[in-house]
Amino acid sequence: MTGDAAREPDAGAGALRRIAPPARRFLTRRKAVLARLAVWSLAEAGQAFVVGYGVAHAVDEGFLAGDTRRGLLWLGAAAVGVLLGAPVIRGVFAQLAGLTEPLRDGLVRRVVDRSLTRALSGPGGTDPAAVSRLTNQVEIARDSFAGLVLTLRSFVFTAAGALLGLLSLHPALLVVVLPPLTAGLALFLATLRPMAAAQRRALAADEELGDHAARTRAALRDLTACATGPRAQRRGTELVTVAAATSRTLARWSAVRTTALGVSGQLPVLALLLCVPWLRDRGVTAGALLGAFTYLVQSLLPALHTLMSALGVAGARLVVVLDRIAVGETGEGAGGAGPKSASPTAPAHVAPVRERDRARPAAVELRGVTLAYGARAEPVLDALDLTVGFGEHLAVVGPSGIGKSTLTRLVAGTLAPSGGEVWVAGRPVAGRAPAELAGARVLVPQEAYVFTGTVGENLTYLRADAPSPAVEAAVRALGLGPLVDRLGGLDAPVRPDDLSPGERQLVALARAHLSPAPLLLLDEATCHLDPAAEARAERALARRPGTLLVVAHRLSSAVRADRVLVLDGVRADCGTHREMLARSPLYRDLTGHWNDRPHTPAARP
Repeated sequence: MTGDAAREPDAGAGALRRIAPPARRFLTRRKAVLARLAVWSLAEAGQAFVVGYGVAHAVDEGFLAGDTRRGLLWLGAAAVGVLLGAPVIRGVFAQLAGLTEPLRDGLVRRVVDRSLTRALSGPGGTDPAAVSRLTNQVEIARDSFAGLVLTLRSFVFTAAGALLGLLSLHPALLVVVLPPLTAGLALFLATLRPMAAAQRRALAADEELGDHAARTRAALRDLTACATGPRAQRRGTELVTVAAATSRTLARWSAVRTTALGVSGQLPVLALLLCVPWLRDRGVTAGALLGAFTYLVQSLLPALHTLMSALGVAGARLVVVLDRIAVGETGEGAGGAGPKSASPTAPAHVAPVRERDRARPAAVELRGVTLAYGARAEPVLDALDLTVGFGEHLAVVGPSGIGKSTLTRLVAGTLAPSGGEVWVAGRPVAGRAPAELAGARVLVPQEAYVFTGTVGENLTYLRADAPSPAVEAAVRALGLGPLVDRLGGLDAPVRPDDLSPGERQLVALARAHLSPAPLLLLDEATCHLDPAAEARAERALARRPGTLLVVAHRLSSAVRADRVLVLDGVRADCGTHREMLARSPLYRDLTGHWNDRPHTPAARP
């Protein structure tokens, strides 16, 4: 278990301590509303009292005494008590609005104030999570608060009316009913904190295991090359063991909670049935027994079950949301990786665009970009701000699965962000036609695309009207001459299976070199080339007019770039190679990893 997971049991208590002072101030300022709500709730307690009391006296003073008319009158009184529940509930809801709506308005003001303050604090200060807080989290807090007020109020006053009714029928009834009722309720309350802690630990373990599996799957090539597969396997075994242990712990606490519900919800009725002879010996009448069953089944146990359900679900949600919005907004402007990374990601600290590039729009601009694979998933990229000037050469580095390929897909427009905007050449990517995007950028993935046709057709696929001198220049620049000669020239046929992975990458890179698009995106597009061929290809593409964004496979790619963007799952940082060595521990680690990596011969270049 990680250190974060080990600290989880205290998270709920810490959140309660943080929200308690503002909660007390909020309720203190609304004493009049609470008083009116208490008056209506007293009426609900009276209603609960009348139902069981009326049934008991209908039996004892009416039907068993041979006075059917009197029995029906008492039942009528009980029915009137039931019917009066409708206006009572209406009055309760009218007063409830005096609590829930001020809470909602206060949370909205707080979210807006914080969002505006952050936006005005400086560049990149926008809060992409503000919309979620306004449209989702505030409503969760409002609904959960309303549900808790209703259930707590209903249980307290209904229980008071029912217990008072039991006492009025015969004190011995309380002796039988109260012990299992209070024992079950106490057991349930005792499980709240450890159950919440067990849920958080189980969730953290499951997320960590899923993250490890995704990272391992994405980094199989690196694991094989670095001979670190056994280490990854041992780590996976440890995570499986931890996840299984936390699941068993959660199951045990769930069993305890189920026991608590059974003790408080079923045992009072069973105890009352078993104690009927003892109660009869102490003068408890048949009507009093029937009235006691009515109090339990109609009033007390339903209110208790509703209370337990609300505390177990709505209470936990309310504490979490209020802690995020009203107190600390934990993780503000940050998030974790989604399916590929479980660590929080802060907005990038990006070096300014170089002075010589200010005359024209930025080649790439990300404005508070967030991407999450699913509504409830943690974001892979969170509030990322990035500007790449025209003509600039940017290398993107980071561990496998951290979001580098996601970034290239966002820029290419093949993936839409969850929040924020992506701009290419001074215009937003969203809403642009595919044909227009195709002329603005070229994305070369790791698995190069080569189709059956001539060599020339493959090279000019993105620029069908390319003149022969331009094609020959691209062949020379990328070092593709020996391959073209071996295949029989530009007009010779070629099939993908005839080429090695490295040769297919050279063809795709030469095709990108010929493209008229001003932006080239290389997503580990040189991973099958040897270092010399990779260096030649990247230098040729960097000399080409336009902008080059490279997901680096080797350290040399980062060294050749004008700037390096480091994604480490905690924060994104951007600067020159020397600047990143000075301020990024991950970049220093990656530098050592690349330098220590054993050389593996590339496929035929």
